[in-house]
Amino acid sequence: MKMNNKFILALIIIIAVAAGLFWLLAAWRCQMPGGRTFIENIGNESEKSDLIKVSQPRPNQTIASPLVIKGEARGNWYFEASFPVELLDENNNLVATAIAQAQSDWMVEDFVPFIAELNFALPVGETGFLVLKKDNPSGLAEHADELRIPVKFKKPAETVAVNVYFSNNKLDPEIFCTKVFLVQRQVAKTQAPARAALAELLAGTTQAEKDQGFFTSINPGVKIQNLTIAGGIAKVDFDKQLEFQLGGSCRVSAIRAQITETLKQFPIVDNVIISIDGRTEDILQP
Repeated sequence: MKMNNKFILALIIIIAVAAGLFWLLAAWRCQMPGGRTFIENIGNESEKSDLIKVSQPRPNQTIASPLVIKGEARGNWYFEASFPVELLDENNNLVATAIAQAQSDWMVEDFVPFIAELNFALPVGETGFLVLKKDNPSGLAEHADELRIPVKFKKPAETVAVNVYFSNNKLDPEIFCTKVFLVQRQVAKTQAPARAALAELLAGTTQAEKDQGFFTSINPGVKIQNLTIAGGIAKVDFDKQLEFQLGGSCRVSAIRAQITETLKQFPIVDNVIISIDGRTEDILQP
C-alpha cells in the first residue's frame, strides 16, 4: 500500500513538472511557415507575473515614440505612487527614462493600475528592452527587482531632420546657464514638426550624445499637454513633472533655453510662452 502511495505521488510530481515545461515552451515557441518553429524571447514576464503585469506594450511588440505604457503592479512595487521605467537598446545602453504613476491608492498589497508615457529618440539597432524597475529608495540590492520586456523599434519610412538643444560641459566648460547647443535628430515626417522636435527634446540625450558632453536639465517623464503656434508666438503647456523638484536658478534658466531654442528653430516662431497646467506666472521658480 505504501509503495502504491509513493508511486502515485511520484507520478503526480512528474505530470506537474511536464505540464510546467509544456506551458513554458508554449509561451516561447512561435510557428513558422512549413511547420518550423523558433524560440521567442519574452523576457522575464512569466516569473514576475505575481508582482507586475504589463498590458501595453506586449513582448516583442514594435514601438514608436511617444510610447504609452499601461499595466498593474502590487503596491510594494511603488514608492510615493510611482516607479522608474527605462528603455534600453540591444546593447543595454540607456535610451530614455520615464516615471510610471499609480492610478489609484498604491498603499495596498493588491495590484494597482499604472500608466507612463515615454518619449525617446530612435536608437541605431532594431531591438531593445523596456525595463520597469521596482522603486527602491534604500538602494539596497536585496530590495531591487525589475521586469524586462523585449521590444522592437519602428523605423519610419520617411524622415525629416529637426534640431533639439542641450547644454554641453565640453563645449561650454564654464556652464553658462542659458547657453545651449544644437543636436540634430531624424523623426518621422509629420505635419507637426514643432511638436516632434519638442518630443525629441523631452526624450533627453542618447548615450552617444552624453559621451560628447551633452546633457539635459529637463526632468524625465515630462508630457506636452498642448502646443499652439499663431502670430509668431508658440504657446506650449506641460504637465507638472516639468517643475518637479527643481532647484537653482541656473537649472531653471537652462530649461527655458532648451525649450525656447528648440521651438525658435522654426521660422514661424518668434517668441515662446511656457506654461504648466495652464499657469504662466508662478512656474519654473528656482
